[in-house]
Formats: sequence, structure tokens, C-alpha cells
Amino acid sequence: MDILLKMLPLLIPILLMDITLAAAAVVHIIHHPHYRFGNKALWLVIAVILLLFGPIIYFVFGKEQEG
Repeated sequence: MDILLKMLPLLIPILLMDITLAAAAVVHIIHHPHYRFGNKALWLVIAVILLLFGPIIYFVFGKEQEG
């Protein structure tokens, strides 16, 4: 428990960035109908369940290139 309290100042900004990135991914998934792979439901599950890496995976592999 003591080590968690020592790491808390580092963990809070990382957690806030992760939540912001996940929210941006969910908004993007909801508003865009086309994806390179999969469908809307699949990407929503990936972005929400894999909170730490899901949004990054979506923006790298799932987001269709803007024309």
C-alpha cells in the first residue's frame, strides 16, 4: 500500500490521459460509420474493455483513413 501512495502522483496523470483517450475513441467510433476492420460494436468493446490499450489499438488499426 505504501508503494501505491508513493506512485500516486505519477499514476493520476496517466489515468486521466487514458480516460480522455478512451472517451475520444468512443466518440469517434459512434460518429464514424466506416472502419478498416470490424464494426462499431467490436471497436466499442475493444476501446472500453481494454481501457489502457484499446483506444490506441483503435486509432492505429481501426480508424479509416480520411479521404
